[in-house]
Amino acid sequence: MTKVKSNKKLWPTKKAMEQVYELNLWGGGKADFYSGEGSHKESIVEPYINVISDFLKSFETPLDVVDLGCGDFNIGNRLYGLTNKYIGLDIVEDLISRNKLEFKANNLDFDCLNLATDELPAGDCAIIRQVLQHLSNNEVFEVVKRLSAYRYVILTEHIPSGTFKANLDIVSGQGIRLKYKSGLSLLEPPFNFQVKKYSELISIDVESWKGKIVTTLFEL
Repeated sequence: MTKVKSNKKLWPTKKAMEQVYELNLWGGGKADFYSGEGSHKESIVEPYINVISDFLKSFETPLDVVDLGCGDFNIGNRLYGLTNKYIGLDIVEDLISRNKLEFKANNLDFDCLNLATDELPAGDCAIIRQVLQHLSNNEVFEVVKRLSAYRYVILTEHIPSGTFKANLDIVSGQGIRLKYKSGLSLLEPPFNFQVKKYSELISIDVESWKGKIVTTLFEL
């Protein structure tokens, strides 16, 4: 397995993500918690919300959705009303505490979990939006093992445009594989995600950041 060499201090993923919010490494100015432009830029967020809303509305009986990496909840806040139950998970405890105070509904809950090590809540559909791209291959593999509990998985990843070397390993943290001209593809080694079928829901070009943000629906 190819690994990117780095002099970066090998902090646990939890500490690395806490630092992202403490130092506003993904922007947001003076915002208390900000999950980056990928969760706030209108040209990225609006098309995504539209296709996920259409998917959720297509079910006669609303789904139970588990948001694996809900961040500041700018996205989930516009989706939970279309579900029977919506659970937002994140590894940053202060962020989850803030979300619990900020967003309240009978069908909404939050919990602080490590997606790679903790047992995930039951549900019909898992949403993983630009989360795995920040994790090492070992952690991605551990998350993937847990996804078999869901009927549907909606995965969003920032990947290079055109052909690229998939699944180059990185150190978990703020950065993603794009800087090494790589991106995640769960269907390819070493993950070999087993699904019944899959389909691309939307692909958004982000030339200012290079590459594209692709959302894929997996049916298990």
